[in-house]
This record gives sequence, structure tokens and C-alpha cells, in this order.
Amino acid sequence: MIELKDKNVLVVGLGKSGLSAARFLKNRGAYPIITDQAPENKLAGIVRDVNQIGIPTQLGGHKVETFLSSDLIILSPGVPHTIEPVHIANKKGIPVWGEIELASKFISEPIIAVTGTNGKTTTTTLIGEMLKSSGFNVFVGGNIGNPLIEYADSGQEADIVVAEVSSFQLDTTDTFKPKVSVLLNIAEDHLDRYDDFDVYALSKAKIFQNQFESDFAVLNSNDHLVMSITKHIRANKLFFNADKDIEAGAVINCDTVYLKINKDKKLKIDLSYCNLKGRHNYENIAAASLATLSVGGNIDGIIAAVKNFTGLPHRLEYVATIDDVQYFDDSKATNIGAVIRALETFKNPLILIMGGRDKGGDYSLLNELIKKHARLLVLTGEAADKIENVLGDIVQTIRTDSLDEAVLTASKAANPGDAVLLSPACSSFDMFENYHMRGEAFCHAVKKLKQGDQKL
Repeated sequence: MIELKDKNVLVVGLGKSGLSAARFLKNRGAYPIITDQAPENKLAGIVRDVNQIGIPTQLGGHKVETFLSSDLIILSPGVPHTIEPVHIANKKGIPVWGEIELASKFISEPIIAVTGTNGKTTTTTLIGEMLKSSGFNVFVGGNIGNPLIEYADSGQEADIVVAEVSSFQLDTTDTFKPKVSVLLNIAEDHLDRYDDFDVYALSKAKIFQNQFESDFAVLNSNDHLVMSITKHIRANKLFFNADKDIEAGAVINCDTVYLKINKDKKLKIDLSYCNLKGRHNYENIAAASLATLSVGGNIDGIIAAVKNFTGLPHRLEYVATIDDVQYFDDSKATNIGAVIRALETFKNPLILIMGGRDKGGDYSLLNELIKKHARLLVLTGEAADKIENVLGDIVQTIRTDSLDEAVLTASKAANPGDAVLLSPACSSFDMFENYHMRGEAFCHAVKKLKQGDQKL
């Protein structure tokens, strides 16, 4: 724990985690200031909250002199740690932390931290439910929506803290040390923010940097990059996705997961009753089970959680069936790896809706699966040109000007037995504030179709 009283602390980024961090700092006797590149009229709602708790702001741009006059800088995950004012502050020796790093200094309970390109939120939520069903008092937060700093400031006393942690958050960690670290997978993502794929992968590996031999690392043994960057970590390794019997880990065999934490006891989860479909979700369940067992959870709690878990919104979520055509919302698929996993789940012919703001991924990785599963590609958003240039020769492609138009186009082209899948492979920021809003817009458009409204 560190002393914050009377420290001048600059919080960079006025989002949910930035506001929570500033409130925490003020409660600890520090003098926080919040800076954001956006002007006040773009931040109206949250500025009112800041003003109510009496924290000064500098909006519409960053002032280097404010960075240099700070004792500590807290960086929100949406702000790249490579911006010039941060670089200048680093050269002057001013500590720059993320909200996760700050929170961890005030949390004494064991932390399970989950990262990976895809599946983080589902796995984090599953771990929380498995531990609750095992009788633990649990806080679930981090990148999942409840900033970790809110737990540190709440006075709540959980037995275990479960946190989803993004690469952006790991970039600004220093002493952060989870009891259990989970690395689900590494695929191309956020290449609009990182110099290259290797830099992104190494960012994920920071989750293990402070772990000891008494800690645990839950790793995807079928991901070559995960295996490569974790060769020399100190934590006890528990592998999931193994294709053979192993000393400690999880083996997925059809609809069954076999678990073993030690040599003496093998446990089994029957997934035939599971509401989550697709190999990727079985991997998420296996990883969550290993993390749960490693901190004392039990198999009965794990099984109960799996039985009751119905999935999260906008992740291969069934929306409706109209004229024998099924509609699925996978708005959370903001990278190519997530789309690959979605396509692998379907057996019926697909009309695939893609597009949004490009993140620098390689759309050609979808070639074979598009050939196999999709009979029509409907594109919308800023990335439509790039996607069509790569995939347009493989499958019939139609361009649309909005998500509503994309849904209507897909519905008119669909045959009985088809599925219409929104799985964008892009961020939503060209048209929507986040993937939630994009998913809701898709569901609303499908609902209007069901009501017979052809104008949408």
C-alpha cells in the first residue's frame, strides 16, 4: 500500500475507470486532476459527475506542464501509453500507472486475472459464477465493466477478486501480481494501436511477470504463441485445450472436459447440457474450471455454474427466427479471430454481415471459412472497401450504407434454413459508441423485420 495523501495526481482519460480512479484518489487525500483530449461538449454527462465531486478538469487537449507537475500519473486504458506527454513524463521519472496497477496496490485478496484476445469476458464471468457456487464471496470486475479500483474503494471484503484485464491495462502495470493468471489465446487485434503483432503479444505476457512459483498460470496449450511467450514464466502451469492426458490441466474430448490439478484425482464436466456452444466456449469453460480449482473451488460449484450459465449479450447470441431463417448477434466479434470462432460454430449456410472501423487485421485469414460457410457477404462501415478487396472474389458481396440496410439486405437474400450472422471483425466506432450499441441496433432491426416492417 502506498501513501497518496497530499499527492498531485493526474488522471488521463475521462471514462468510467478514469472517474473511478479520480474519486478513489480524492477519498485517499490526494489532489487529482483529470485531463482528456475530447472537448467538454463530448463529455457532458460524465463532466457533471466530476463537477459534483469537485475534481478539476482540463478538457480539449493535454497540457505537458500538467503532466510534469504531477507526482503520479494514472492512465486510462483507452489512452495509449505511447502519447508524447506520457513519454516526456517517463523521461522525467514520474510514475505512470494504469487503474489496474493503482487498484492492485490496495487489494490484499488473491486476484484471478484473465486476458487473451477473445473470450475474456465469458471466462471471467464463468470463474465468478463457479466460485460463487463453490461458496466464495467474489468481486468480478476490471475490463468487464466494473473498474477494479471501485472494489479497492468500496470497503467490500471478498474472498477472491476476479478481473478481466486487457492488453491496454497490462501495458501500464509494474507490480501487478495475480495469484492466478489466465491467457486464453493470442490472435491479431488492436494493430491500429500497436506497432506490430509481436508487441501486442508481449503486452499480454506482462500478466505473468511478477508471479512466483506458488502462483498459477492457466494456458492454452493449443496456441503456439501462448506456449512460446510463456516458456520461462515462474508460475505453476495448468494447460487447457490439451489433446492428451497431462499431469495437470484440462482435456476437452467431444462434450466432456476432464480436469486434473494433481496426479491423484481426475474430475469430469459433462457439457451436453451446456447452453454455450462451440469449441471456443468449451475452451473458456475448461480455463475457468482450472482457475476455479486452483484457488479452492469445487467440482459441484463448477458444474452448477456451467448448467446455469446462458452466455453474455452480443456473443453469438440467438436473436430470432423469421421465415425459417435464424438471426445471430455476434457484435462483440471485433477482430478476425473472433469471426473465425463464430464461423466454425455453424453448419447451416450463412449470410455474414461484416464491417465497421478497421483495426489492422488480415482479413485473408477468413478465406477458407468464408468459402465453406458463407454464401453472401453483406458489408457496411468504413472497412467495407478493405474487406471487399480481400474477400470479394471469394463470395458474392453486397455493400450497404447502414446496419439497418445490411439487415434488410440479408433478410431479402436469405433462404429457409440459412442463418444471418452479424460478426463484424471490426470495432464499432465508425457508427456506434461501442459494440453493445451496435448489437442492440442489430437486434432492433431484426425485431422490426419480425414485425413486418420492411423500411426498418
